[in-house]
Amino acid sequence: MISEFRNYTGNVKNPLAIKELIISLKQLDISGTLYLGYPIIASVDDSIVIDALLVSEDIGLIVFSILEETIKSSIKSSNEDKLNDIDGKLYYAVKANLERHESLRKGRNIAVKINIVLYSTNLLTKIGDIKIATSSTIAEVLKGCEKTDSLYFKALNAAIQRVTTLKPKKKRDNVTKNNSKGWKLKEIERKIANLDRWQKQSAIETPEGPQRIRGLAGSGKTIVLALKAASLHFQKPNWNIAVVFQTRSLYQQFKDLIRRFSFDHYSDEPDWGKLKILHAWGSNSQPGLYLEIADKLDFPVRDFKFGMTMYGRENAFEGVCNEILDVIENKKIEPFYDAILIDEAQDLPIPFFKIIYKILSHPKRVIWAYDELQNLTNYSLPSLTDLFGTNDLGNPNVILENPDDGPRQDIILPICYRNTSWALTLAHALGFGINRAEGLVQICDDELWNEIGYNLIEGEFVADKKVSLQRKSNSSPEYFSELLSSKESVTCYCFNNFNEEVNWIADQIYINIKEDELDYDDILIILPDALTAKKKAYDVIQALRARKIPSHLAGVTSSVDEIFLPDSVAIANIYRAKGNEAPMVYIANSDYCNSGRELIKLRNSIFTAITRSRAWVRIVGSGTEMKNLEKEFNKLVKDEFVIKFTVPDESMRESLRTIHRELTAGEKANIKKAEEGFEKFLELVDKGDYDVNTLPIDTKNKLERILRG
Repeated sequence: MISEFRNYTGNVKNPLAIKELIISLKQLDISGTLYLGYPIIASVDDSIVIDALLVSEDIGLIVFSILEETIKSSIKSSNEDKLNDIDGKLYYAVKANLERHESLRKGRNIAVKINIVLYSTNLLTKIGDIKIATSSTIAEVLKGCEKTDSLYFKALNAAIQRVTTLKPKKKRDNVTKNNSKGWKLKEIERKIANLDRWQKQSAIETPEGPQRIRGLAGSGKTIVLALKAASLHFQKPNWNIAVVFQTRSLYQQFKDLIRRFSFDHYSDEPDWGKLKILHAWGSNSQPGLYLEIADKLDFPVRDFKFGMTMYGRENAFEGVCNEILDVIENKKIEPFYDAILIDEAQDLPIPFFKIIYKILSHPKRVIWAYDELQNLTNYSLPSLTDLFGTNDLGNPNVILENPDDGPRQDIILPICYRNTSWALTLAHALGFGINRAEGLVQICDDELWNEIGYNLIEGEFVADKKVSLQRKSNSSPEYFSELLSSKESVTCYCFNNFNEEVNWIADQIYINIKEDELDYDDILIILPDALTAKKKAYDVIQALRARKIPSHLAGVTSSVDEIFLPDSVAIANIYRAKGNEAPMVYIANSDYCNSGRELIKLRNSIFTAITRSRAWVRIVGSGTEMKNLEKEFNKLVKDEFVIKFTVPDESMRESLRTIHRELTAGEKANIKKAEEGFEKFLELVDKGDYDVNTLPIDTKNKLERILRG
């Protein structure tokens, strides 16, 4: 029985023969990974797709080529040259790719043994030294293959999975101290060279049609999309492909990832005219898919100012997308793209997806990735029908299936590589208000806890019953617990005022750089209140400058398209920080998130800020509000990062959604008007111009009930 055997379907030419090969391999007592339709460079001007590539510690690296019917039907000694050509071309293509990896070299030679096996669905006789296998002879053929030395197997996996240069690594030559933060970070970056099997599946499998990829923030979706985009571009150079995102700073990240992947494996710059990296909306300084669509349809191009004026800040993009959708919904549109890959899908409005469906060629290759629980209340995207609509018969335009013998259309990435288990538990605890004295702020559906990586260790999900939840050990990589502890990973500090906060942060960053061996761009300071971020950032910049540490406010004193600079510490408001990550994160002015109107939005902000951290996070604030937030933190630490709460019933859930929800512009205006009126009323009472005893009895009773709580 095969202990571990997974096949990842790419661009398969002969599905019937491949299916027979899979069945034949699964009947053998081997472990390993089988890649189907694996693209590879054959020469500077040529490329091929390997029918099947098996990587197995048991038998080695096996490159399969499915023999074509024209060759199989006339196999004679005269065809030996043709088969030798196939054998040789495959061997040298694989060798040329692998020998570029220093980790796979042994002296002057490549350390990996490359076995070429031609596979036929017909019974054949051996021809020369060429290995030809059928379902009945494959076991014997594989026995004759040369194994790869186990010392090189991990490096071989990394090379085959094509991620050794995609991960954001530095040489970190400045690291000289064992166990410094820089040393630990270097170890973390070294240990994430390999994709896990879920990421691998997402990156390599591409169905003929839509595909959805989901997981927690930090599960590797951006890396997977970049790898998939480059692979598609390589396999189909004539296709028009777009990579789309919402956070502006992701533009440079996607471009760097795709370019590095292309040069490392394809030895060439991507054709950026065929593979476009586009912001979902776009602006004067950055290309956008919406702007391109509007321009091609001769529709008035709307900018953010127009959208905000017409539809409000929160609904601006949805509003301008609806304008286009109203025009094209019932029209036949000439396709613009052959494939569109979307990151941060949870942040994009429904009409945007419907427009994308309209502009894609058949079979509608839209690949969208989204964060489970990125916004704690919006923990899932709308239904497929809502996103992509229905056909003339009323059936959904998009249906996702996961067949046993083909590429999956719905993939979940279950492991979070960005955050430690302590940081992620803290983010959920503070985001939901688990230990808040006044009670929960919000809560997700019961069944979602398991999907986002928690085990129910006590109680049951029944209304008014107490439950205890803990992160699953297999939902986080082992290297975090090997290199870090909860005490150093997550900390919380309360000061008397903001000035004390920023000076403490500046002192800590000085230590990070001078003693901990971190670089400037390893550090991110987040200000959760976007409205006051500019003013507060000035204080932070001054404090850092006093310690001779350069810094910048992302998008204000630096480019809007990037967060980090190699010689400056990044400061960002919560919206700029979203979609980015840093090893060390300082969240200043955290007291802003503790209480107030629209509390769900405030708690979502601290959740997002904490989940930007890759190793260490410092939650910093001042005053009474911060003391209360600190109490929540201390309770979680005392509970050893176990989340404990009483399960609310449906009426309580609905009440939380209503009380703490984000308000519309109209509701905010009404509340402001009411507050101003109440202030005027109190002013008249204080001056003696109004006697409260003259209030109507019903009004006095209502006030008394409110004051009694």
